[in-house]
Amino acid sequence: PALACFSDFTEMMRALGYPRLISMENFHTPNFMLVSEVLLWLVKRYEPQSDIPPDVETEQDRVFFIKAVAQFMATKAHIKLNTKRLYQADGYAVKELLKVTSVLYGAMNTKGVERADVSEEDSSKFKFDLGSKIADLKAARQLASEITSKGASLYDLLGKEVELREARTESIARPLEINEAEKTVKIAIDCVLEEVQKTKEMLNNVALDEASLEAKIEKRKLALERSQKRLQTLQSVRPAFMDEYEKIEEQLQKQYSSYLEKFRNLTYLEQLLDDHRRTEQEMFEEAANMLRLMQNSLKEEEQHLLKSGNNDDSDVEIQEDEGSDSEVEDRHIMKQHTATESLLQG
Repeated sequence: PALACFSDFTEMMRALGYPRLISMENFHTPNFMLVSEVLLWLVKRYEPQSDIPPDVETEQDRVFFIKAVAQFMATKAHIKLNTKRLYQADGYAVKELLKVTSVLYGAMNTKGVERADVSEEDSSKFKFDLGSKIADLKAARQLASEITSKGASLYDLLGKEVELREARTESIARPLEINEAEKTVKIAIDCVLEEVQKTKEMLNNVALDEASLEAKIEKRKLALERSQKRLQTLQSVRPAFMDEYEKIEEQLQKQYSSYLEKFRNLTYLEQLLDDHRRTEQEMFEEAANMLRLMQNSLKEEEQHLLKSGNNDDSDVEIQEDEGSDSEVEDRHIMKQHTATESLLQG
């Protein structure tokens, strides 16, 4: 059935005058470009004035294209298309395309056009122009709704015709009395005269309101003119204290500039003082560290000298020929002095 469906599709497209040859191999894999091209050609064949965008580069554009074609076919040709199968662009899409091609092919056969030699001039005969019929369709729907409403109201009125007929015949059969007619006419005249009197009173009230409003407008204009004149006089008069005010303002500006200069100098000097104190603190800490290191090194050297002095005393006791005790002590003191001098030099 799929092969038969595909063969019918190719034959119909060839008969409709599609410029390209379509084979079954084109739909073995999803081929959305071919499906979009065929759909756009069928839509243009159905209605040349259609404005469906042909962009199918992105996914969003493809979805919009498929929706637009399906909506067009549903509204114009009453053909329901499966958008999912069309978006797949494979063999299932051929079944959906066959729905549109079969309609166009049937229309071509009813016109008696040969399928082999379909040219551009002949194909223009089978283009459906339903755009001009939409306005007529809307008007027909509106008229149908009005007819139903008028018919319902007419049915209700005809149902009351039995009662109204009796009242109508009674009123017609009853003789007309001149006195009653005159009374009703007088009553109607009095009502009309009363309405006229009310209207005249309202007009008079409107005229009075208009006059009062005009008087108020004139008063406000006079007050506005007086205020403008007073404003001009106040602007032209210079106060007595303005000279002193301007001098004081100039002095204040000078004082403010000197204040800014002194403030900048003060902040700069405070920054310099902070930097100087920081450097002195760093130098003091460095000197304290140096003294601590020197003390530690002196203690280590004294301990080392004491150990070496004990060893020298033992050697003197063993070797009595090398000198007396006083010489050993002098030698020990000299060694200590040399050690401290070398440490201080270092």
